[in-house]
Amino acid sequence: MRYIPQVNKPLWKARAMTGTKKLFVKTYGCQMNVYDSERMAEALGAQGYQQVDSAEGADMILLNTCHIREKAAEKVYSELGRLKPLRAANPDLKIGVAGCVAQAEGEEIMHRQPMVDLVVGPQTYHRLPTMMEALARGEKALDTDFPEEDKFAHLPKGRKARRGPTAFLTVQEGCDKFCSFCVVPYTRGAEVSRPADRLLREARDLIDRGVREITLLGQNVNAYHGAGPDGGEWGLARLIREMATIDGLDRIRFTTSHPNDMDEDLIAAHGDCDKLMPYLHLPVQAGSDKVLKAMNRKHTAEAYLRLIERIRAARPDLHLSGDFIVGFPGETEADFQATLDLVETVGYGTAYSFKYSARPGTPAAERATVDPAEADDRLQRLQALLTRQQRAAQDAMVGRRVSVLFEKPGRMPGQMVGKSEYLHAVHVDGPETLKGQIAPVDTRRQRPELACRAIGGLNGTTCGAAGSRTECGSSR
Repeated sequence: MRYIPQVNKPLWKARAMTGTKKLFVKTYGCQMNVYDSERMAEALGAQGYQQVDSAEGADMILLNTCHIREKAAEKVYSELGRLKPLRAANPDLKIGVAGCVAQAEGEEIMHRQPMVDLVVGPQTYHRLPTMMEALARGEKALDTDFPEEDKFAHLPKGRKARRGPTAFLTVQEGCDKFCSFCVVPYTRGAEVSRPADRLLREARDLIDRGVREITLLGQNVNAYHGAGPDGGEWGLARLIREMATIDGLDRIRFTTSHPNDMDEDLIAAHGDCDKLMPYLHLPVQAGSDKVLKAMNRKHTAEAYLRLIERIRAARPDLHLSGDFIVGFPGETEADFQATLDLVETVGYGTAYSFKYSARPGTPAAERATVDPAEADDRLQRLQALLTRQQRAAQDAMVGRRVSVLFEKPGRMPGQMVGKSEYLHAVHVDGPETLKGQIAPVDTRRQRPELACRAIGGLNGTTCGAAGSRTECGSSR
């Protein structure tokens, strides 16, 4: 086993591998993992790897993992088991595990699956060039440190190809909240914000490569407090307003937020920054103050409701999204009813709900659990309510004009798909030349499905939804 040491020199000076090899990256979990996968692919591009869309025939397979969902580690081991035939067919195939499961499991991954050559945590993938040199010598490579150096400043410069019209940009990592159910502080570390000038440079680079919409990412993104080029500390609202001045950047989003970090300046930005889209993911997790305290959320249900009022006063048409956990240890039927009451009061356009499952090493994992059958029943009741609210929000979009950024071809021949400002997917019958364009779309209902008619520069082409699940498809 080889442990890669701390390195402080610029890693892009590491010796590049000769020739071009094929790299397949499989990404699990959140948008931040998507961003990390892109950066890892760029780093390995400097080592002679070209990214491909299939594991078959690849010279290296990299699994970028997530530890949030239930049995996350076991799912990774199952995936590694499915890769054994590829390794048997190509003994030179290199297999790596990255991300939060790599951080949590570390050396255990190599013990359980000896065919794994490389394990790298989410804070050390800037060291991939050095780790690849170890693989070239026939050694294994493991690095799950929390280094002091800024990984983004040390990432090697890979080949930067033309991009699609949307992109993620990580501005903040880690979390200091220590919610009792969450592994993020242990796998991603403490909150760290990137300097604003580096983010602005990266944003301009993305725009030069064809991007028109950027989603700012962070485990706790609205806690952003990066160093500004003026010598002061910038909050997320200041960063958004500065990015809004970049020519060619038409849309800005951010996720995921914590209610305690939604300050008045960021609330105001929803009303006065035209490029900030009217979609906000603001998890509350529960409507019972007793449960919120047990979760260590450090806010009350009433404080959350008053916060929503202020945000909607700034942007009345805001599409609100949230997260909910049911069956948390100690939750009673009365506590669950408080969650239903909060949902009724707020009215969500989108929401993600889950039955509590313990994460090893978190405080809540040591507590007595709710009866699984009761937790299942509560989840079904909550999801029924959320589905009704989502349907109402979607029905309210019928007959409205929305602005759509077209991103890619749809599943049907001659179909293009884009996102409205509210993050609804819109399906339009039209040519691929629509990709990267922003155009107004009038929505209308058609038979049991929903359809739209694009107007304004699109020659009157029509769109038809593939189903009736949302007003023009589904954003997730």
